[in-house]
Parts: sequence; C-alpha cells; structure tokens
Amino acid sequence: MNSSQKLQPKTQRLAVQDGTIAYDLTGTGPLVVLAHGMGDSRHSYRFVVPELVAAGFRVANMDLRGCGESTATWPGYSRTDIAGDIAALIRHLGGPAVIVGQSISGGAATIAAATAPDLVTGIVELAPFTRKQSMDLVGLLRNRHHRSATMQLGRVMTSGSLSGWLRYLDIAFPTKPADWPEARERFITELSRPERMAALRGMTKTTPADAGAQLPNVHQPVLVVEGSADPDWADPRAEGERILADLPAGVGELVVIDGAGHYPHTQTPDELLAALIPFLRRVHPVLDRA
Repeated sequence: MNSSQKLQPKTQRLAVQDGTIAYDLTGTGPLVVLAHGMGDSRHSYRFVVPELVAAGFRVANMDLRGCGESTATWPGYSRTDIAGDIAALIRHLGGPAVIVGQSISGGAATIAAATAPDLVTGIVELAPFTRKQSMDLVGLLRNRHHRSATMQLGRVMTSGSLSGWLRYLDIAFPTKPADWPEARERFITELSRPERMAALRGMTKTTPADAGAQLPNVHQPVLVVEGSADPDWADPRAEGERILADLPAGVGELVVIDGAGHYPHTQTPDELLAALIPFLRRVHPVLDRA
C-alpha cells in the first residue's frame, strides 16, 4: 500500500434532523460509505480511502454525529440514530452503497441494511458492537487486556476521563501506526472539548440491543472483521461467530486478523484491505469505465 498517497478532499456537509453531518467524497464508481467508531473521526480511515479509490470505488467518509466536523451536540447517539444519518447520506449521494462501519457504526450498519434495504448493497462490520452485551466475568478474570480496557471505558462513561480514553486506546492499539504521535494528539485536541467528550460519553451509554434485534432482518452480504487482540472482548472470534449465528444462514462471513486490536483499519490496513476489496467487488461490482 502506498501510505504516502494523500487525499485531501473538501469537507462537505449534509443537513439532517437536529444537525449537520460532515463528510468527504473521493473517487468514482460504486459507492462505499465509511463510518468510524465512538470518540474518533473520519481521519481513522486515512490509510484505507486511497486504496479503495484506486480500486475503483467512490468513497464517502463521514464524521459521526458529535464527532469530527459534524455538529457537536445531538439529542441522541444510538445506533438507530447513526443508521438514520448513514441512510440519509446514501440517499443524498444516490446510492445504493456498501457500508463499512467500525465498533458502534457496525451496529448502525446492521440497522441501516435491515431498515433501508433499497439503499444498502452489503455491509462490513469492523470490531462491531452489534449484539446486546453481557458481563463476561470469566473473561475479565482470565484476560488482563480485556479487564483493563473495560475499566478504562468505565472511567470514560462515568466521568468523561480523557486519560481513561487515552489508556484505552493504548490497549486497543497493540501496535501503533507510524503516525501515532500525531494521531494521539488529534484525539487529545478533539476530546478536550467538553461537547465532544459529552458525545463520546453519550455513545458509551448506548446499548447495541437495537442492532442485535435487526440481525435476523439483514439479507445483504455481511463481512465481519475482528482483531485477534481486540481488548473489547475476551474472545473476539467468538463474538464474531455469535454475530454470524444471529444473521440468516449463509449471509455472513468472518475474518479474524491476527494481532489486530479494535482498529484494524488503522493498525493493520493492508490485512483489512486484502479481505475488504474482494468482498466489495463481489457484492458491489466495479463498473467497466473503459
């Protein structure tokens, strides 16, 4: 991958109910919408966008409500809310689209696919929170990384602790990208703003139950990607298999990237793209522009 390739498209904005969603649009061809996780921004897909464009896709990279350059304060931050924003963007751009959603946005992609099937060709869920979670006491005892990450996320939820979020990120990235010092500083700058931290806290308090309820209603192809070292679960592969089990038979497939944490698109972009681009070409064929 040519990581030095830089795309700096102009920020665009879409007005939806209660606020504005910021996004950028690059490339030509079938539409792929990228949605990041909580406490992050579209910058997280910086290593993925150039390769998707080179592969022949039109890529819309969005900031979630409350994040990046989108409106900071919203009445709700549920996966259902985020799914509505994604669907509105696809409709605005003249879909259909494949949605790539990470963490909270993986659940939002599930809801969008189930409730707006005319807009969604397929979904890719990266380290997704897509099912109602239960406390894994055995996993917390046996897996110290899972235990530590859970404790730090608890600090963020209860008190808006920036140091808790930074410690969580340190665990969630078992190895750091080359530009980690700059990326870490970006997190600090954004989440030092009270309204941005409030949005992050709001997302940590949501439940993925709304997404889990829609899994049986998803009939488009689904690719679930887990990192073997993701500290959000004691057993990330098992979580991915549970998601597939709740989907209709034959709809989903699972890829586990060895050594990746909660951010495979940033930590291990080459390994992710090796699975992502073939999936996109199967479900969302690149048009012959010759």
